[in-house]
Amino acid sequence: MRKIILTMSMSLDGYSEGPGRDISWHRIDDELHRHVNAYLATLGGFLDGRVTHELMAGFWPTADADPSISEPMKEFAAIWREMPKTVYSRTLERADWNTTVVREVVPDEVRALKGRPGGDLSLGGAGLAASFMAHGLIDEFHIYVHPVLIGGGTPLFPAAGAFAGLDLAESRSFGNGVVLLHYRRAGESGPE
Repeated sequence: MRKIILTMSMSLDGYSEGPGRDISWHRIDDELHRHVNAYLATLGGFLDGRVTHELMAGFWPTADADPSISEPMKEFAAIWREMPKTVYSRTLERADWNTTVVREVVPDEVRALKGRPGGDLSLGGAGLAASFMAHGLIDEFHIYVHPVLIGGGTPLFPAAGAFAGLDLAESRSFGNGVVLLHYRRAGESGPE
């Protein structure tokens, strides 16, 4: 069965976005981008909230046409375009770029999606993650902690009232100071 893996960046003080949805503090260099590309290329799809999806759709579909962007960014643009995407939104009528719009997080429907063949699914967006956590639907966490304190914004883990014991599966630091923390639900094992 496929896993749902929350894949997000976070400031050291726990925010996924700064005030006004600012993510300019992300420290994504070529080393980190190559790592993320290699990981995402193995997946079977992206599950995002509307805000995250619109942020991605506003840049990545044609980013690789810009001759000034780096090779890892060009590679990511192709990965993003081709990857099946599910966007959870009550207001979005339609979405392009291999995207299905779903209105609600329905646990039985999510479990059915996990049961389909293919690679694991990357979950993005703090609000959507809170909904998935409330239903116990997240199997793993890939949290990229950036060495910045931004002082406010959108917390990655708002008080959702859900408890989940976790086991550390991997940690890795990158040259730019970002640290990957990869956790699995407690008691679940898998290939490293």
